[in-house]
Amino acid sequence: MALNETATLSRRTFVASSLAGLALTGVAGGALYGCSPKNEGGAAKGAESDAPADQISWSQCNVNCGGNCVFQWHSRDGKVVYMESDNTGDEDLQARACLRGRSMRRWLNSPTRLMYPMKRVGKRGEGKFEQIGWDEAVSTIADKLKHTIDTYGNDAIYVNYATGMYSTTGKQPGLRLLSMLGGYINQAYDYSTHMLQVALPYLYGKTCSPYDNVYASSFSEAARTSDLVVMFGNSPAETRMGGANAVWDFAKVREAVTSRGGKIVNIDYRMNETCSGHPDEWLPIRPGTDAALASAIAHEWVVNDQVDKAFLDTYCVGYDESTLPESAKGGNKSYQDYLMGTGYDLVEKTPEWAAPITQIPAERIRTLAADIAAAKAPFICQGWGSQRHTNGEDTARAICMLPVLIGKIGLPGTNTGQREAEPPTYLVGGLPFENPIETAIPVYQWANAVDHGKQMTSTNAGIVGADKLNNDFKFIWNYAGNCLTNQHGDINMTHDLLADESKCEFIVVWDTVMTDSAKYADILLPDAMRSEQLNMQTQGYSEYYTAVVVGGPAQEAPGECRSSYDVCADIADKFGKKDAFTEGRTHDEWVQYLYEQGAQADGKMPSWSEIKEQGIYKRPVEPAIGLEDFRTDPVKNPLDTPSGKIEIYSEQLAEIANTWELEEGDTINPIPMFTPGFQGYGTVNEEYPLYCAGFHHKSRTHSSFGFIPELEQVARQQLWINPLDAESRGIAQGDTVSVKSPAGEIRIEAKVTPRIVPGTIGIPQGAWHQADMRGDRVDQGACVNTLTTYRPSPLAKGNGTAHSIIAQVAKA
Repeated sequence: MALNETATLSRRTFVASSLAGLALTGVAGGALYGCSPKNEGGAAKGAESDAPADQISWSQCNVNCGGNCVFQWHSRDGKVVYMESDNTGDEDLQARACLRGRSMRRWLNSPTRLMYPMKRVGKRGEGKFEQIGWDEAVSTIADKLKHTIDTYGNDAIYVNYATGMYSTTGKQPGLRLLSMLGGYINQAYDYSTHMLQVALPYLYGKTCSPYDNVYASSFSEAARTSDLVVMFGNSPAETRMGGANAVWDFAKVREAVTSRGGKIVNIDYRMNETCSGHPDEWLPIRPGTDAALASAIAHEWVVNDQVDKAFLDTYCVGYDESTLPESAKGGNKSYQDYLMGTGYDLVEKTPEWAAPITQIPAERIRTLAADIAAAKAPFICQGWGSQRHTNGEDTARAICMLPVLIGKIGLPGTNTGQREAEPPTYLVGGLPFENPIETAIPVYQWANAVDHGKQMTSTNAGIVGADKLNNDFKFIWNYAGNCLTNQHGDINMTHDLLADESKCEFIVVWDTVMTDSAKYADILLPDAMRSEQLNMQTQGYSEYYTAVVVGGPAQEAPGECRSSYDVCADIADKFGKKDAFTEGRTHDEWVQYLYEQGAQADGKMPSWSEIKEQGIYKRPVEPAIGLEDFRTDPVKNPLDTPSGKIEIYSEQLAEIANTWELEEGDTINPIPMFTPGFQGYGTVNEEYPLYCAGFHHKSRTHSSFGFIPELEQVARQQLWINPLDAESRGIAQGDTVSVKSPAGEIRIEAKVTPRIVPGTIGIPQGAWHQADMRGDRVDQGACVNTLTTYRPSPLAKGNGTAHSIIAQVAKA
C-alpha cells in the first residue's frame, strides 16, 4: 500500500474535497452525511456529562459498489440517531463511507420500509398486496416449492441475480435451503462483467477472472511504478465511491504518476467524474467503438515496428502466420492480417479508418499509440462499461491486446488490460451450501428461460453444465434484488412475460422497500436490514486491502421484519429439515462460528470477543502484478488455455462460431476485432438518430438508494446531451424531454453539456421505473432499461444492450 514519496494526497483531504464537491445548498448536510446532530449551542447532542452514552454498533454498507465501507451507528433508546464512518488506524487505510453510504440512516428508518409479509391481490406488476401473517407466508412458499418440485423438478426453480445486500448470512440462507430441497438452476456469470467473464478466458485461460489479482495488476502497483495510465470506460469516482473503494486507490495513482511526470488518459464517451477537473485526461469516444480504437493503435505499432515480436513469438498464439495453430494456417487468419487488411474484411485498420467510427481524429490516435509505445510501464485497464455492449466480447479482448502487442505484461507497473485487481484474501466465509444441480444459465437469459426454457441449449443459449434445459422456469426466488425488471432489460417486454401467470407460476421476493421488481411478487417478505441484526462481512472487492467487520444490531427491525435465516429455517421445518438447516445454531451463533473458522484459518485475526469489542479488523495487501509468474517462466507457469499461451487466435472460438446457432447479424470471432454489434455503430436511422448509453450514477449503487429524495437532490436523474444535439431540437438545460427507442419511452430532465460526445446521449442507470403499465407505459422515472431491447449478446448471452441503444430525443 506504499505511496510514492512525492505523492502527498491524504485521505482526509480527499474525502473532504469530494464531499464538498457534491454538497448542495438546500440539503440538510449534517443529517444526510451522517454527522453528529447538533444542538443550538453547537455541541453534539448527548455530549453533556450527565447524558447517557450512545450505543455504538459497527456495520457496513452492504450494497454492490464493491466497497463495503464501514459504519459506526450511534443509537439511543433502541433507535439509530446518526452514523460515523471508520476512524480507526492510519488515515491511509480508513474505510470511510461516501455520500450515499452516509445516507443509509434514511434507508434504515425510511417511512416506506416494508413492515409485514404480504400476498398479491392484483395482477402481477400492479403492486397490489394485502397483509398476511408469517405462518401463511411460510406455508404458501413451502407449498409452492413442493408443488414445483413434484410437478416439474428442481430444475424449474431459479434464484434470480440480485446484489442489493452483501453479507456472510444474507442471501446464503435461501441458497442453503433450496440446496437441501434438491437444488435449483445456477447463475452463470453476472450483470457487471458478463461479456468479460466469458470472452477473456479464451485469451488468458479458463480460470481468468475479473475478480482476482492473478490476471490483473493492483492500482497500488500503478502508484508504485507506472508512468502512464490508460483507462477505457473506467470511472471509479462514480462506480466505486467511498474510502473503502477504488476511487481512493485511483487518487493515489493519479498523485504518484503525475508527480513522476507521467500522465493519465481517460477514454470515455463522457467526461466522467474521475477525469472531471483534469481535462488533459479525457479522450472522447463514441460508445461501443473501443475495439476500433484499439485496432488502430495496434496498426500503428505494426507499421512502426513497435510490437514486441520476441514476446509474441514466445508467449502468444496467432499474432502472425508463423504463430497460428495448424488448423488456421494458410487462410490469412492471423491478428496481423486483420490489422493490415490482408484477411477477414480486407480493410486496413488505419487511424483514418478508425477516426469516423470512434470520433477521435487520426492524429490523436497516432499520438496515443506513440505515448503508450514510449512508456516504460504503461498501466492499461478497462472498466466494465466498455464490455457492456452487444460487441462486448470482442471489445474486452481488443483492449487487452494493447499490452500484449508491446510485451508490457507481467512487468512492474504494467497491467493486462483488465480492470484493476481486487484483493486476494477474504477473511471469513459465508453460510455453507452445496447445490446438487450443476446446470447453469447465463444470468441475462432467465427471461428466455421463463418463456421457452425447454428450447434452450448449450449452442443456442449458452447453457453451461448440460446440453439443454429440461424445464421452463416455474418458480423464481428473488432476494434483495431489483433485476426482475428495473435492472434487467426491456422492461415492457419483461413485464408482459412476468404478468403471464401461465409461464412463471410463483415468485417470492424479499426486500426492504417496494422496488419495481417487488411489484411482481406473489409473496412479498419484509427483510430485516443488516444493521438490525448481528452482521458480519468481509471488505468487499475494491480498495486493495483486506478486512472484516462484526457488529449490531444497532436497532430493532421495524414491524414484523425478520432475518432471511429465521424465515428459511421456518420453511425448512415444513419439509422436516430444520435441524439439518440450522445444525443447531441460531443466526448469531452461525456468525460467530463463521468468524472463528476464518480466524483459525488465517492465524492473525482477533478472537471473537476481541472483534466484538473493536468491531473492525483490517490490514494492507501487497501490490500485485498481473500474470507475473507466467511472464517470468511461461514453461513452468503456463496459462490454462489449450496451448498454455495467450491465445490471440482461439481455435475454441473458431469452433463455436462454426457450430453455435446465432441470431441474424450476430458474429463470434476467433481473434479480437471491431464489430458494430446490435444497435451499435452504423445502426442509427431517421427515426432513431442518436446513440444512447447508460452510466453509473453518484446518487445510487445500481438501483440501491434510488428512493432517497435527498440523494436525488444532490445528483438528479438527468439526460446528458451535447449542445449541438440539444440546439437542433430546441432543448435547453432543465427541460423535460422525451426519449424514445425501439423498446420504449421515458421522460427525463435534460442536462445540456459539452462533457458528452455529439451524436450520443447518456442516461444514468438505476433510476426507479415509474409507468402506467396498463396505460401508455411512458416511464416517468427515467429508467434506462425501459429503452433497452432484450437481445443477449452473441457469445456470452449477456446484457450487452445495456449500453447499446439507438434513440431519439424531443422536448416533451
